[in-house]
Amino acid sequence: MLLVVQILAALAGLVHVYIWVMETVRFSDPKVHRGVFKTDTADLAAVKPWAANQGWYNLFLAIGALLGAALVRAEPAVGWTLVVTACGSMALAALVLVATDRSMLAAAAKQGLFPLLALVFSGVLAVAL
Repeated sequence: MLLVVQILAALAGLVHVYIWVMETVRFSDPKVHRGVFKTDTADLAAVKPWAANQGWYNLFLAIGALLGAALVRAEPAVGWTLVVTACGSMALAALVLVATDRSMLAAAAKQGLFPLLALVFSGVLAVAL
């Protein structure tokens, strides 16, 4: 069961690394800012700094999830703290996204599914112990 949590937390981290790439490295690409984030090119100069800032938040959460997944066996207190904090933040951010704009359900599901499942399996594992 612990391996399942590690895999799900790592997948959550990798998804958020990809989101960081889109929000910071590739945001100027029309396929990204218009296609993914529904931002008009005319608004790019105003929105790009916000997207980059959000991207860095996502990268830091990704690092937490990836480190937690890597450390949970060797350093359980540190690993579990990182997994639950990072995945909890990711899942809650997805909930806020869909609560704010129901049309963002697909995006919220993409960013929130792996973290939510990691938390669910963490809870199942905690109950089993």
